[in-house]
Amino acid sequence: MQTISPFLWFDTQAEEAANFYVSIFPNSKITSVSRYGEAGPGPAGGVMTIGFELDGQAFTGLNGGPHFKFTEAVSFVVHCQGQAQVDHYWDALTADGGQESHCGWLKDRYGLSWQIVPQEFLDLMSDPDKAKVGRGMAAMMQMAKLDIAKLKAAAEG
Repeated sequence: MQTISPFLWFDTQAEEAANFYVSIFPNSKITSVSRYGEAGPGPAGGVMTIGFELDGQAFTGLNGGPHFKFTEAVSFVVHCQGQAQVDHYWDALTADGGQESHCGWLKDRYGLSWQIVPQEFLDLMSDPDKAKVGRGMAAMMQMAKLDIAKLKAAAEG
């Protein structure tokens, strides 16, 4: 059992968001749903919390009302292998109201921040050639979605 897991506060869209995320990531599922009773504070019968797994990582979503919003101070990193995975996660998470940001970051339609990072970029950043790393980093700073071919080309000079 995981001893630490993310707990995400939504206004009223926890179930919708959980179903959205489960549809994007492999090996994912809804694991539990608890509902508000007559005592509230949410509408009786409405989803209070929803447990879900994204590729084996446990999450909980809460319909807690409009009191708190997500910020970029917390994000989830999606480690990718190859451009096809980068494109898949980027396109899915920015669909229907998501927003591109900079340097591989985006916000999904619920305002949650994600970093879509190819392993190839991480490998480039650990290259012993500091000039190569600098060129790769400079190229990355100009991108929204990371483009592995362009990162590699920039790094090679």
